[in-house]
Amino acid sequence: MSDFFAPFAPDPNEPRRRRFKPVPFRVIAPNLITLLALCLGLTAIRLGYEGRLELAVYAILVAAVLDAIDGRVARLLKGTSRFGAELDSLSDFVNFGVAPALILFAFTLDDVGGVGWAAALVFAIASCLRLARFNAALDNPHKPEWQKNYFVGMPAPAGALAALLPIYLYFLGIPTNSEVLAPFNLAYVVAIGFMMVSTVPTYSGKTLGKQVPRERVLPLFVGAVALVALVVSFPFAMLAIAVLVYLATIPVGIQRYRKLAKAHAEAHAASQAAAPAPLPEASDEPDDRPAGP
Repeated sequence: MSDFFAPFAPDPNEPRRRRFKPVPFRVIAPNLITLLALCLGLTAIRLGYEGRLELAVYAILVAAVLDAIDGRVARLLKGTSRFGAELDSLSDFVNFGVAPALILFAFTLDDVGGVGWAAALVFAIASCLRLARFNAALDNPHKPEWQKNYFVGMPAPAGALAALLPIYLYFLGIPTNSEVLAPFNLAYVVAIGFMMVSTVPTYSGKTLGKQVPRERVLPLFVGAVALVALVVSFPFAMLAIAVLVYLATIPVGIQRYRKLAKAHAEAHAASQAAAPAPLPEASDEPDDRPAGP
């Protein structure tokens, strides 16, 4: 038995084996941003039930900003991954589905009892379904290029910020948390939920600002500074105006989408008509026609 377990001296120059392959930081950085947004969404739920609605709205707003950043950071650093995509979807469901539903229920929907809880459930589930459909649509390789400028239905971050409109109006002096307005708030929240799962096209703005004319750069800087100053000085007024403008522009986006879809269909039909007809296939059957004279 001693032959099988003979003593030996380890080689000091042998490289140390690593159990796990190191992960580049460019892959970790976007996921850290997503996790930070998730922490803000969970904190917003706590703040909402503690009655600190102003901080809860700020938390969801910052989470929406981080959600818009993490994907761009991943593409910029070339750190996109399947894990990051799944983590982003789960974080969006909590931040823009669960958190707004619970905050709105604590704010006004509980005034109508079980029906208000049903409305909160409808909004949260609609957000989950909308995210699942978005992930499934990413695998469509035949999607025309112009359709990338539009979402199918209202995106989850926009739906969350739009659903919080009664809270914005409350901080502007409108008593939207009264029992009289509770049924209207319920109908509004359910309508936003159905907008998220609908097939109504909404403008995404992904290609906005990719090419900015040189003469518009300085005015763009001044406008951005002015916008930030207004948001900091009058946050709830600016949020309410932004939501109302966004909802008002949805019919314009629908009309524009239909016009582009019609032009795409006409161009496709014209290309099909201009394509040469396929040659008839050679037949192996004998020709029964009589021979010429």
